[in-house]
Amino acid sequence: MAEVVKMPKMSDTMTEGVLAKWHKKVGDKVKSGDVLAEIETDKATMDFESYQDGTLLYIGIQEGGAAPVDAVIAILGKEGEDYKSLLDQAGSAPAAEPAKEAAPVADKAPAAAPAPSAPKVDLSSIPATVIRMPLLSDTMTEGTIEKWNFKVGDKVKADDSLADVATDKATMEVVGYEAGTLLYIGVKEGEAAKVNDIIAIVGKEGTDITPLLQDGGSAPAAEAAAPAAETKSSDAAPAAATATSSEDDSRVKASPLARKIAKDKGINLNDVKGSAEGGRIIKKDVEEYTPSAKAAAPAAEAAPAAAPSAAPAKAPIVLPTFTGEEKFSERPVTQMRKAISRRLSESLFTAPHFYVTMSIDMDQAITARNRMNEVAPVKISFNDFVVKACAVALRQHPAINSSFLGDKIRTNEHVHVGVAVAVDEGLLVPVIKFADGKSLSHISVEVKEFAGKAKSKKLQPAEMEGSTFTISNLGMFGVDEFTAIINTPNACILAVSGIQAVPVVKNGAVVPGNIMKVTLSADHRVVDGATAAAFLQTLKQLLEEPVRLLI
Repeated sequence: MAEVVKMPKMSDTMTEGVLAKWHKKVGDKVKSGDVLAEIETDKATMDFESYQDGTLLYIGIQEGGAAPVDAVIAILGKEGEDYKSLLDQAGSAPAAEPAKEAAPVADKAPAAAPAPSAPKVDLSSIPATVIRMPLLSDTMTEGTIEKWNFKVGDKVKADDSLADVATDKATMEVVGYEAGTLLYIGVKEGEAAKVNDIIAIVGKEGTDITPLLQDGGSAPAAEAAAPAAETKSSDAAPAAATATSSEDDSRVKASPLARKIAKDKGINLNDVKGSAEGGRIIKKDVEEYTPSAKAAAPAAEAAPAAAPSAAPAKAPIVLPTFTGEEKFSERPVTQMRKAISRRLSESLFTAPHFYVTMSIDMDQAITARNRMNEVAPVKISFNDFVVKACAVALRQHPAINSSFLGDKIRTNEHVHVGVAVAVDEGLLVPVIKFADGKSLSHISVEVKEFAGKAKSKKLQPAEMEGSTFTISNLGMFGVDEFTAIINTPNACILAVSGIQAVPVVKNGAVVPGNIMKVTLSADHRVVDGATAAAFLQTLKQLLEEPVRLLI
C-alpha cells in the first residue's frame, strides 16, 4: 500500500525545509535506509533517509523548493499503484485526513468520540502545541523516553525540560519551547517513539486535543486521559525518593547532564538544591554547589565521637564556575568583497592550481639594496626587487606570462605586473605596466603612488586592468610561507614571504644566512610543473645576483 512521505522536523526550531537535492527520481526503487533527499533546515543541510521500501511514485517538491514541516514531499508504494487518493486527502483541510480514524476511536470511547458528520476543525485555532520526538542526532530514527520530568496537568514553562530521551548516541533533554499546561503524554517511560511521533501536547488547560491526536495519527486519543490516573498513582514515588538515604541519589529529580557532572565531581545529589520546576536539579545547580558548607555540619557533630587519631575526610575538589557572554557583530558584505568572493571562487574552482616553492638566498640582494639606497632618488624596497626580477624572468619564460581563454591560450609579449595591495575593504591589484623596461627607482615610485591611491580610494579602473602576472607579498608581516589564488585571467601568481635569518650551508660550513621563500601558484591548463620550476630558477638567480637586473 502506498505511503506518504512528509517533510520531517529535523531541528527543534525548524518550521520548513528546502529540498536541496533529490537522490532518487520517480520510478526508482527505494529501500529502507536509502537517502531520499538532502534537506536544508535553518541550521544545516542533512540527509533524509527512507523508512520504508517501495517505488518512488511521486515527488511533491522540486529541488530548491521549500515546504512546511509535515507537508507531503513524496509517495512510496508498489510500482503502478494509484496514489492520487492520498494526494487528495493530503490536499484537503488538516482535519479531513483523520476522518477515517474517527470510527475506531469511537469504539473505544463512545462518549468522547465526535460525530462522523462533525465539521472540519481548523487545527491552528486550537490553543495547544504538539511536541514531537525531535531528531537529536544525524543517525537517530527513534528515541526512548527515559524519564518524564512533568505529569499531565502540570504547568510548564517554555524553557523547561519535559523529558530525558535516550538516542543512539546519548541521553539528552527534550525542551517543549511552549508555556502552558501539559495536556497529554503519548509515550510512557521506557517506551520508544519514532522521530516526529507525538510524545506530548502542551496548551491551555481544558483544551480538547482530540483533533490534534487524530491529525498526528501516532497514538489513540484515549490515552490522553489515562496518564492522569497513571501519574496520580505514581505521585508517591517522588515523595518517597526525597526520603531515601543521602547515600542513594538515584531517585533524585535531576537532568542527565547534571547527574553526570555530579558523578564526575563525587557530589551526592541529595545535598544539592534544584532550581528548576519542582526542585529538579540542572547543570547550573551542580556547578554552583559548594560541598564545604554542607559537609561541615556533619563533621562538626561527629567530632566528639570520633577517635582522636581519625583523619578528616578530604572534600572533593570543586573547580570555580566560569561564565561568559556570547556576542558577535555583523556587517553587510561590501560590493568589493562580493567581487573578490566571486572572482577568487571562480579562479580556485575553475583553474586547476598547482604550487611550486623555492628558497632564495637574499644576502647579496640586501647588500645591493643598501648600496643603491645611498644614491637612489627614492628608497628601493625588497618588493621592488621582486617586481623587477619577475618582469625580467617573464621575458625569458613567456609561458608564465600567458592567459587561458577557453578555446585558446594567449601568450603575452608585453609584461604588466599586478601588485596586490591590502585595503580595509579587501584587496586591490594596481598594475605596473611594461615593468621589464623600467628601472628599480621607477618601479618604486609607481608602487608607492598606487598604494597611496588604493588606501585613499582614488585608484582608477584603468590602473587595475591588463595584468599578465601578479605578485602577492606578505613579507612585511613576517610570514614564513603561503600560497595565493591566481588572479584570472593570469596563468600564475607569486606569493612572497618574509626574509628569515636562518643558518645555511655554504661551502660545506654552516653560516648565518637570509632566506626568502616564494611560492608560484600556476594554472595547470597553461603551465606545466617543469615550466614553473624553470621560471623560479631564473628568479632565484636574478635575486641572488642582483647585478643581473641591471644588464
